[in-house]
Amino acid sequence: MSRKSIAEKKIAKPDPIYRNRLVNMLVNRILRNGKKSLAYRILYGAVDNIRRKTKKNPLFVLRQAIGKVTPNVTVKARRIGGSTYQIPLEIRSTQGKALAIRWLLGASRKRSGQDMTVKLSYELIDAAKDNGIAIRKREETHKMAESNRAFAHFR
Repeated sequence: MSRKSIAEKKIAKPDPIYRNRLVNMLVNRILRNGKKSLAYRILYGAVDNIRRKTKKNPLFVLRQAIGKVTPNVTVKARRIGGSTYQIPLEIRSTQGKALAIRWLLGASRKRSGQDMTVKLSYELIDAAKDNGIAIRKREETHKMAESNRAFAHFR
């Protein structure tokens, strides 16, 4: 029997305008140097850009983008017998969502262009349409997991 207590799952609070937990998770990842109001301004500006460009509900586009970027499997480096193997592992939806958010924000930061609001909105629109840097990252991860499927028994 284990003596360790199980850590409580932290549930993200919804954001003040859209009452959506996913939006708040995104804001907390955009956050730099504790400037939360700036992070909210960036995200809400991106949401307005999405509404203007696509003429759709921006939360639907956001959910669709994160759903398409979310990976099913990932690879983890394990050292076995003196050599390192990339072992494919299936991941839970919460971890997949966190990876998707991280990849989307990293891809939008890499984009050339104007301010972060424009870059984030274009990356979210591209991800919802199944192209963009974040989608490429997910496909690359899936491809790496597929090529290392032979080492799946090392879990």
